[in-house]
Amino acid sequence: MELQEIAEFLIIGHAERVEILTRQALEAGYSANDILQQGLLAGMDVVGIQFKNCEIFLPEVLTCARAMKAGMRHLEPLLRGSTTTSSTGKCVIGTVKGDIHDIGKNLVSLLLQASGFEVVDLGTGASMEKFMESIQTHRPQIVAMSAMLTTTMTQMETNIATLRKQGLLEGAKVLIGGAPVTAQFARDIGADAYGRDAMEGTAKARELVQSLKNH
Repeated sequence: MELQEIAEFLIIGHAERVEILTRQALEAGYSANDILQQGLLAGMDVVGIQFKNCEIFLPEVLTCARAMKAGMRHLEPLLRGSTTTSSTGKCVIGTVKGDIHDIGKNLVSLLLQASGFEVVDLGTGASMEKFMESIQTHRPQIVAMSAMLTTTMTQMETNIATLRKQGLLEGAKVLIGGAPVTAQFARDIGADAYGRDAMEGTAKARELVQSLKNH
């Protein structure tokens, strides 16, 4: 079998076939990391391009994400036990204090999990203390913050400044997003990356983890 076949069924959101083919690939001797990179993630990359080009929409993306999670069920135990995989990471994510919006944050969380991330979701209205405690406990590679209100965007800046001052972002990258957030704002407040939407945020998270591993 070819790993490209896994990607093709993921792109059309066929969870049952993705799961079967993932299991068969493991039985055929493919490594979990190769299946993830050349099968599941290759498929999600295409889904991301299609979503960006408005060729598919949110319901289709969610269907594809569920298909990826079906395959990931077989890969996650193997990836967690591997010291050589270059594709997984840990992410602490939350909507910042004062903001109760969670649709975008929940979608990013889902897509990150589908991409092989271990996700610690702090929910909405997450306080500075909650971020600090979670980072100290879980030592993530990615700290992701969401804000949907212009009045709560400044909380991101406060969070980043405090976390850096406390030394809690050593070995971690900050990813931010939300409707009023821009790439320029991300640069201004010292975030490492900005995701315009859930698909881009997930791709940026993978890039950030890879940049950490390269260093």
